[in-house]
Amino acid sequence: MNQDPRDARIEELEAENRRLRRFLDETGLPAELRHKVRNTLSMLRAIIRRSAETSDSLETYVAHLDGRLDALARVLNALMRSVPEGIGLHSLVADELLVHLAREGEQVAISGPSLHLRPGAAEVLAMAIHELAVNAVEHGALTVPQGRIRIEWAVLPPKAAGSPPRLNFIWTESGLEDLAPEPPHRGFGMEVLERSLRYELKADTVLAFEPHGLRCTISLPVTSQFTLVEDEE
Repeated sequence: MNQDPRDARIEELEAENRRLRRFLDETGLPAELRHKVRNTLSMLRAIIRRSAETSDSLETYVAHLDGRLDALARVLNALMRSVPEGIGLHSLVADELLVHLAREGEQVAISGPSLHLRPGAAEVLAMAIHELAVNAVEHGALTVPQGRIRIEWAVLPPKAAGSPPRLNFIWTESGLEDLAPEPPHRGFGMEVLERSLRYELKADTVLAFEPHGLRCTISLPVTSQFTLVEDEE
């Protein structure tokens, strides 16, 4: 029986992942940096395997995997060039949508206070934003000329003494004639939005498949992974 090309590619990539992990152990890098790189490699492994498991064909697998790896590479590159507080949430959203030719001020409106994300939060949120953008391109607002996407967020005060403030992030699509109902199968994108965000950032995600477009609300605690920047132009 011939081996599925996806399985062969996964084996190659996971072998390379193991080699990189061994290299990290042998280089004597500081523990904090080693931990960050290991986390990134773990994310890569999850992206590769789950992309294969949720793809119907080799062509779909390759296209979606390339897009996800590119999204991760973009945020890592941005983090290397960013200030110590991390990358701005506005830039994270605008840059990902621009890759899909959706420009702020045209089909896209973005608003919210200046908030910077450190690596752990930035990587996970970047993947969530990527999945929302790809869904908009394939099934949502970016499939039609009149489609629009509004992204807004706010930092809400703590609900109780001793609890952190919460970030409320809302992605709203409009302009569709009749959005298809909620898909029966949970693909990789849904897993990122509903599971990865909850596991990594303790986020609550609500997806509403409304007739004129998807509405996604993400609520999460503002921890040390986030920095609210006051009075930034």
